[in-house]
Amino acid sequence: MIDAALINECADPSLKPTIVEQFVIAAGSADTFAVTVKSGDRLILVPKAASAEEAIAIARQYAGQAVVRVGLTQFPAGVGVKEPADLKPDLVDPCQNLRKGTAMFAKVLRIVAKWYGNPTSKDVFPKIFEDAVYAWKTGEFGGVGVFQAEDPGIPIEAPQQSDKEVDGEEATPKDLQPETMQDVRHAGIRIDLSRIGQQQR
Repeated sequence: MIDAALINECADPSLKPTIVEQFVIAAGSADTFAVTVKSGDRLILVPKAASAEEAIAIARQYAGQAVVRVGLTQFPAGVGVKEPADLKPDLVDPCQNLRKGTAMFAKVLRIVAKWYGNPTSKDVFPKIFEDAVYAWKTGEFGGVGVFQAEDPGIPIEAPQQSDKEVDGEEATPKDLQPETMQDVRHAGIRIDLSRIGQQQR
């Protein structure tokens, strides 16, 4: 169980604490100094690190040759790093790791949500979350390397409706900005569904 104070202080503010907790349970590790090394589908057994220095020494040893994940969020150690020597012990610091990991996971969530067409139904979120966790573990989603991909920047959770209500008669989906896209309840009907089911002649 991850400490609530740590989540409040360090996790990406765009993610609700419950999502952060679910993410760490599903994709992370309870061990602050955990280092996981994978080559293809093969898990490489590495010594258990007892300190940040040991954890980073192991990460440096395998960086560039295998996929190395570190710390609470099992952050991909090679992301944004040119040389193994650039890996710093603060990468396994619980707060830093949670900050970087949740910021990156929030981006992965946005990538997956965009692929789904940014649905607003709460029923769809568990599926998006599940796919985002899978993408986090594999580093890919829909053939895209999620860690290197550009952040689509669309909020995961819809903010409140802005003052500017969407006029459903005139707005087409592509005119809707991301911040108003989710609030289709206030928009008029755009598609005439009345003829569905009638026989075509």
